[in-house]
Amino acid sequence: MKSCRGAWEEMTLLTEEKSVRDYTQTIDMQNYLVETEMFPQDVLEAYSSYNLENPIPDSHRHYFNEARGGKQGDYRQGMKAKIKNVTECLKEFPKSKRALITICNNPSPSHHSDDDAKCMREIHFYIEGGKLCASVLFRAQAAQIFPKNIHFIGSLMSELKEQLDLSGLGTLFYHTSVLVSDRA
Repeated sequence: MKSCRGAWEEMTLLTEEKSVRDYTQTIDMQNYLVETEMFPQDVLEAYSSYNLENPIPDSHRHYFNEARGGKQGDYRQGMKAKIKNVTECLKEFPKSKRALITICNNPSPSHHSDDDAKCMREIHFYIEGGKLCASVLFRAQAAQIFPKNIHFIGSLMSELKEQLDLSGLGTLFYHTSVLVSDRA
C-alpha cells in the first residue's frame, strides 16, 4: 500500500519513458493532498470543489485550463445527486455493493474529441472497519494530472464520510487502463 504522494511518485517514475497498461495500486487515503507546481493547494481545492458541484468564486475561475485536465476531468454533472444516492444507499444498506458513482459520458464518443471521453469512469464505495473505502476505475491517467484526481476522490470520500458519520477514510483500490506521463 502506498500513500497518495507515494503513488504519484511511482506513476511519475514508471511513465518517464513509456506508458503502462493496467496500472493498479492500493492507496491509503488519510492524506490525499499532493501539491505540485501545476497543482498547488488552492488549485486542487478549486477543482475538487467544482467537481463536487459546489459554487466557485470568480476569483478561482482563472485556475481552470486545458493543461490541468480540461473537460476530460470535469466530473461535476449531477454530482450532488450522486453523492446523495451513495449516502442513502450506505445508510440503508451498509454492506451494499451498489454504492457507486458513474461519470456521465457520451455513450458513442467521437474519437476526434477528448471532451467525449472522461478519464474517471466509476467509483465504488464501501464501509470497512468503520472507515469509508473505495475502488476506482480510470480509462486513462496522466501522472501529471493525478494530484488533481486524487484530491477530488479524497474530497468526495471526505464528504461521504461526514454524511455517513464514519471514523475516517480507509483505502482506495486504484486502477487505470493506461497510465501516461502527461496529456501530450
